[in-house]
This record gives sequence, C-alpha cells and structure tokens, in this order.
Amino acid sequence: MSTALINPAVLRSEFRLFRREPGSLFWVLLFPALLLGVLGSVPSFREAQDGLSGLRIVDVYVPVCVLVALIMAGVQAMPPTLTGYRENGILRRLSTTPVRPSALLAAQMLVNGVAALASALLTLAVGRLAYDVRLPGQPVGYLLALFLAVLAAISLGAVISARARTTKIATAIGTAVFFPMMFCAGVWVPVQAMPDLLGRIVQCTPFGAAARALDQAAAGDWPSWGHLAVLAAWTAVLSASAARWFRWE
Repeated sequence: MSTALINPAVLRSEFRLFRREPGSLFWVLLFPALLLGVLGSVPSFREAQDGLSGLRIVDVYVPVCVLVALIMAGVQAMPPTLTGYRENGILRRLSTTPVRPSALLAAQMLVNGVAALASALLTLAVGRLAYDVRLPGQPVGYLLALFLAVLAAISLGAVISARARTTKIATAIGTAVFFPMMFCAGVWVPVQAMPDLLGRIVQCTPFGAAARALDQAAAGDWPSWGHLAVLAAWTAVLSASAARWFRWE
C-alpha cells in the first residue's frame, strides 16, 4: 500500500472509531483467542493424536484460530463500515475536500489488517502460555504466510465492499462468505485431516492455502511455495477486482 494514500489524520480517526466499536473489538481481537481457550479446555484435545502425526488437537487449532481473526476482520468488520460510509454520503463529501476518499479506504484496510495481526499474536501467546503450544519453528516463513493471508483477507473484504450497495447487503454477503471461508481454514475439520480430494480443493482457496502454509511453518518447515503462490494470486486477483468495481458513491 502506497504511503501516498495514507493520511495520518484519517488513520488516527479510523483507529479511534475502531476502538469504540465493541463488536469489532470482541470478534476480531478477542474471539479467536477465546475460541482457542475453549478448545484447549477439552482434556482430550490436549492429548497427542496418531491421526495428526502425534500433534495435539490444540496444536493444530492455533493456526486455525489465527485465520479466524483474519476472516473476521476481512469479511465481517470492514465491508459494513466502508459500505456505510458510501451509503451515508461520507465518501462523496470527502471527494470535495483535500482528503481523498482513497485515504479512507487505505486507512480502513490498514486498521483492520493491524487488528487481525494483533489478534493473531494474541492467539499465539494464549496457545504458548496456556497450553504449551510450541512457537513457530520457522518464524520467518510463518510471518510471510501470515502477511500474505492478511492481504488476501483484506482484499476479499475490499471486493465485498465494492460490490455491496448497502450495509445490509454487505453484512449478508460477508455472512455468506464467512462460513465457507471458516470451513476452508479448517475450523470444523483441520485441512490436513480432510480426505485427499477435498484437501486439494480446499488448498486452492486463500484460507485453505494459508492454513497449510502456517502449519508447515509452525512445524519448522519453510511453507510450500505453492501455497504462498496461491495466496499471492488470490490477493492480486481480489485487489484488481476491488479496484475496478469500487465506487465512491
């Protein structure tokens, strides 16, 4: 994101508004860590599983909960906010001032991206401190996969914001996209435990690829370049689509 698009005053304003929104604070920042806490409280989830190469279920679910934060920020938090700005004429009024509407879009993407990263770090900390989950064995690869996953999530949110005309429609589309993305991230069945054909299909989605890349980096291996390429490709396609379809009024 070009620094020319970032207006410090707009960015500060958007951060303040985000902090005042209880729903976003809970679902983006706190819910993924709480979900991990609930899963880790199940005794059988803290025991090694033969079907997971000796890993515990709580170990497998740390990357999944990290992705939940990204999905919440990208498809649940950002689209209704941006669509509400357009619906209420805020973007149209900004176009007549020195502050361009693109500065507001950039600030929203940055705020939600930072919130998702903060939630991911909080989830990693809860896993480590509460359940002795090992920190990623390949931290550089993990951060790279996480960064690409954040970009994909925010780009998906930008597409929803571009296509939705009203806040209600943005919320409906976000909810419709939310559950398939949660499935692809492995919330109900970890991606590595899916049947072969289903697993290959899911790994072609942004969050399926992200789940496998994070798993590999957590285990100490460099993430597959194929999974990273899937994330980069989705980000490029979604970003280009959002830029083409987005309307300020």
